[in-house]
Amino acid sequence: MTHSTTPTYVPDLGKSPDTPVPPSPPGTGTRKPAGRRLRDWLGAFVFTVPALVLFGLLVLVPMGYAFYISFFNWGGFGPISDFRGLGNYTRLLKDPVFLGDLSRGALLIGLSVVLQLPFALAMAVLLNQKLRGRAVYRMLFFAPYILSEVITGVLFGMIFAPGDGLADRVLDEVGLSGLGGDWFAGQHTVLPTLFLVMTWKYFGFHMMLYLAGLQGIPAELHEAARIDGAGTWQRFRHITLPLLAPTIRISAFLSVIFSVQLFDLVWVITTGGPDHASETLAISMVQYGFKRYQLGYASAISVAMFLISLVFALAYQRFVLRRDTEGAITTMRGNR
Repeated sequence: MTHSTTPTYVPDLGKSPDTPVPPSPPGTGTRKPAGRRLRDWLGAFVFTVPALVLFGLLVLVPMGYAFYISFFNWGGFGPISDFRGLGNYTRLLKDPVFLGDLSRGALLIGLSVVLQLPFALAMAVLLNQKLRGRAVYRMLFFAPYILSEVITGVLFGMIFAPGDGLADRVLDEVGLSGLGGDWFAGQHTVLPTLFLVMTWKYFGFHMMLYLAGLQGIPAELHEAARIDGAGTWQRFRHITLPLLAPTIRISAFLSVIFSVQLFDLVWVITTGGPDHASETLAISMVQYGFKRYQLGYASAISVAMFLISLVFALAYQRFVLRRDTEGAITTMRGNR
């Protein structure tokens, strides 16, 4: 009679069940084969080449051509032969119109950052509360941004028409006719009126940015602070503002870039007048290039606009957006 013996499992008493397994060396088991990596690179190359070609033809080539003709005194007709070197750029530094454009652009930027963005933030905080019909309010406040600049310019050109415009008629009805006036026709009133139109047009865009940022803040933080006795202002100062800071920085960056490149809204309403009082860099470029046929000088203005935007963007990213971009880059590298 044979007895079958069943193998008995004997545990390894020299190793505890809780002993952690040593991690694998970095990169082992996750590296793609060379053939697959090559196919990935080829696929990415095939999909990006058309975009790069279009970007080169529609952006880089015109930029290079504008930079080239900025060294010539050229009116747009005939061969480009009258070389001036840096003459157009030295003219910029002495041109009172160009220097005035810089000061007006800086004023619009300051007003946007100090007045327009806080107003958009206040409206976003208000519409983030539980209000009846808040979706309707959000739509109404965001609707002006959807309108084209041409429609907005024509609309407010009629509203602020001197004498028979809606603004003057409303002031007459309430007994404040003395506050009415030239609006877009006066040198001292055109810029504040224009900024009022800009705020109406663009604050909804920034409000929606802030709303998106506010909805990303966990409600548990506010609830815990409320339980600890923190008031509304304390919760806003110590919870909302710090967590919304990246969105605020992006909003301020976009506001500055919009102000530097402002053109179509001002062109439709005032075309830069009266007497250059509302002129911007983009309008000066068009005036010199297509009204006075000084394309060389207009190209120098366009290069100056590009350099101002580029230097500001690089400095802003280096000193203001540094923490945000470093966090994004670290996360991307960690996910590879």
